Amino acid sequence: MLDKPKSRKIAAVLALTGTLIPIAGLHKFYLGQPIWGLVYLLLSWTPIPHAASAIEGVWYLLQDECEFDSNFNGEELPQQKYSPAIAAKNNVSAMAEALRQLDCLREDGLISEYEFEQKRRQMLERIS
Repeated sequence: MLDKPKSRKIAAVLALTGTLIPIAGLHKFYLGQPIWGLVYLLLSWTPIPHAASAIEGVWYLLQDECEFDSNFNGEELPQQKYSPAIAAKNNVSAMAEALRQLDCLREDGLISEYEFEQKRRQMLERIS
């Protein structure tokens, strides 16, 4: 049972069941978190684990399968591959935003025209 991938739906049902029955934390045991399961069991006489179970049950349902698998089945989320075109676009966007902020400083009188021109040239030299 420990080797099988965990189901998002079963985890959500167990968590939501913990809000209705006097014992909370069964979903933690199912997900391979026995310490947290014991904490929930020991605090079952208080409303804290029941409220936490309700929140976690909804959270499990709102996650997509990839995110749930990443969190509880040890699978990694698919990473975006590095693309020089995307990196260049992000770099140009960041540089344009920095130039806009620099221009706002100049317009507000916080830097002189000379300081603005020096910084602008330095920033543009970094691009090329």
